[in-house]
Amino acid sequence: MHISAATSSPSKPQRQLKTAAPIPAWAAPGSDSPNSGSGWSYNPVLNRTYMIPIMAAQLIDGNLLSQQLRGDVARRAAALTAQGRQPGLAVILVGDSPASQVYVRNKVKACEDNGIYSVLEKYDADLSEAALLARIDALNCDPKIHGILVQLPLPAHIDAHKVIEAIAAAKDVDGFHVNNAGLLMTGQPLFRPCTPYGVMKMLESIDYPVRGANAVVVGASNIVGKPQAMLLLQAGATVTICNSKTRDLASHTKNADILVVATGRRNIVTADMVKPGAVVIDVGMNRDDHGKLCGDVDFANVKEVAGYITPVPGGVGPMTITMLLVNTIEAAERN
Repeated sequence: MHISAATSSPSKPQRQLKTAAPIPAWAAPGSDSPNSGSGWSYNPVLNRTYMIPIMAAQLIDGNLLSQQLRGDVARRAAALTAQGRQPGLAVILVGDSPASQVYVRNKVKACEDNGIYSVLEKYDADLSEAALLARIDALNCDPKIHGILVQLPLPAHIDAHKVIEAIAAAKDVDGFHVNNAGLLMTGQPLFRPCTPYGVMKMLESIDYPVRGANAVVVGASNIVGKPQAMLLLQAGATVTICNSKTRDLASHTKNADILVVATGRRNIVTADMVKPGAVVIDVGMNRDDHGKLCGDVDFANVKEVAGYITPVPGGVGPMTITMLLVNTIEAAERN
């Protein structure tokens, strides 16, 4: 039987199926109906019908994509440096959390490797809130510093919201300041939060047709979930946000063409919760029973259902640091 992407009556000629390269084998004929639940996904906005892949999901390699983007960062940094204004990032770490120390070390190294001037300031966990705010104020006024990042979480006696708001919006390369959150909400972002920004670059890298797609974001944090939903919405997706109070999570995730999971809970999404052929972006970072890094998604089984999937490690993580570099470059270019 021939399949039409859109039919109105038997007397009219059937249309040819359209594909969105480079998504492989998503538009071959062989189903009774695009809406029969037989493995087809129809995008009514783009008038495209896609067939699910019959093999394991393709990996979206965050390491490889990061390398490509960092090449552009290095070129832009070199151009700015030649003009006498090398991009600069200040990273502040309060306390001795092993995980936070690894994160800031990776960020500083990424700066050094790509021509960005970096300053790492480490403080004991008993640093007062007033002293931290005073240091941020000084960095706000430093012309050599174009971006300021305070590593979270902070010790309990320091108000993280107050600290974020103390960073000048023009130097808030994390994109957490309320001014930047508001600009993102209105579709005029100054800085896009790094992890959601990286996710959008990953979708762009596979040329996925976001416009008209059903997107589900599992997790509603200010750092990932909420800004991720805004970026997907602005790209033309129909977006559902799920949180810890969502009833019957699977009923939402099964309808997702794009599924972004950011909860910090291992295996919260299993294969039976995923639409065949979906793009699955795993933002989580956990450890399994053997101490190995893993995400929020049951990778081994979901990859047999999804069309594309990000691994953990090597997926979203490298992209988060890369987009921090991009935001720092953009801040320097605006200055």
